[in-house]
Amino acid sequence: MLTRKIRKVRPTGEHSQPHGQTARQDVPRRVMPVEGARMTPMPRTPISLSDARLQAALAAGRAAALASRLAGKGSGASIRGQVMMKVDPQALGKLLAHRRIAAVTGTNGKTTTTHLLAAAVREGTPEPARRVVTNADGANLYHGVASALGEAAKADIAILETDERIVPRIIEEGRPEVLVLLNFSRDQMDRNHEIKSLGRGWRVALEKAGEAGPVVVANACDPLTTWAAETAKQVIWIDTGAGWTQDAALCPACGAVLAHVDGHWDCPACPLTQPEADYTVHGEEVTEKDGTVWTLDLQVPGRFNRANAACALAAARVMGIEPDVALKGMHSVTSPAGRYAVATFGDVKGRLMLSKNPAGWAESLPLAATDPVVLAIDAVAADGKDVSWLWDVDYEQLAGRHVICTGPRALDLAVRLTYGEVEHEVVPDLSAAMARAGELADEGVVIDVLSTYTPFQKLRKLGGLA
Repeated sequence: MLTRKIRKVRPTGEHSQPHGQTARQDVPRRVMPVEGARMTPMPRTPISLSDARLQAALAAGRAAALASRLAGKGSGASIRGQVMMKVDPQALGKLLAHRRIAAVTGTNGKTTTTHLLAAAVREGTPEPARRVVTNADGANLYHGVASALGEAAKADIAILETDERIVPRIIEEGRPEVLVLLNFSRDQMDRNHEIKSLGRGWRVALEKAGEAGPVVVANACDPLTTWAAETAKQVIWIDTGAGWTQDAALCPACGAVLAHVDGHWDCPACPLTQPEADYTVHGEEVTEKDGTVWTLDLQVPGRFNRANAACALAAARVMGIEPDVALKGMHSVTSPAGRYAVATFGDVKGRLMLSKNPAGWAESLPLAATDPVVLAIDAVAADGKDVSWLWDVDYEQLAGRHVICTGPRALDLAVRLTYGEVEHEVVPDLSAAMARAGELADEGVVIDVLSTYTPFQKLRKLGGLA
């Protein structure tokens, strides 16, 4: 039974703050009623799709995407968006303007959560193929969002996976109806630098949006996410269960060391504390504040995906989808953008799992049950060029099994496993690594393969999934 945690009120005298800190004005939390009533969509001024420049941008984008596919360069999603925004720099804003929008962001889980939310909304929407558009396969920067919207210019509902860095612009230009904030964790530090700066950007954008801003669905167990979300007009808090806490040591508001007790966090030096949850995840169930219980019948594995589903459930209700309908839709999601899909490499089958950073590996490693297990590492731009994070992952849990290290940075991983006393061998080539795993595995075993982003995409292609 969760007890309500009240935000603490401290005196504002000179000794009320830690040394070097100034007093911080408390921001009241406004929590949305979650009885399932549909929110009234925010007023919009539709942009006419007869806009000549926008139409030219759409046509040019389609041509660029076709050329990319014919040249064997991929789906063409990114180049479509790049060309569109070159022809019409205002294309993204115009395409966002006439839709109901749900945006999903966070370090980990945004692709899966976007798939779950899109499936839930489609299940409860007449003519979903025509009316609902999503970029759920991972093209989540400006060009990817513009590309997805341009491909379905007449769809009136958009479920958008959104990179953490572009959230402020999406809030300002798209005026989403609901914004899902999943978590913050170290990821691609050469690109994102200090994650608190990203959280500050979310916080400022939500405060600036005011009453015109989105309803926010936020992970109450993540201190930085909580701090970023608390300036929103309305927040639905999700108790996802304490998982990775190594990136939540310090209070984002004042810098003090946070206290973590029995799965809850609290700042002893300022008013920031874990908010009371509107939805709480317990195993395979989600419990609302009024005691209503919903069962998460999912086909994607892991505790973290049940947390993602709870966030998607809450967001779907904001979009007017009843919980039973939303849950039925979410059950249809099996391998979002290739995650957890079984790929075939000659006579060898492998289950692919994407793990991008320490928090992601902490959730994925317990799912890896096979012997041997394949771990694929790279460090190009999409993976993050700094691989020092390997030392923050508990690879020791693989002791007693044989690990095959593969990918361009296989040797970095091998050094880490050597210090962890985990039996391993290095096979840098991905295809050769899968063949070697097949030699070691029992006949018919589907081998678990955990990978960072770039080798994950290569394995999808090698395994016939892309």
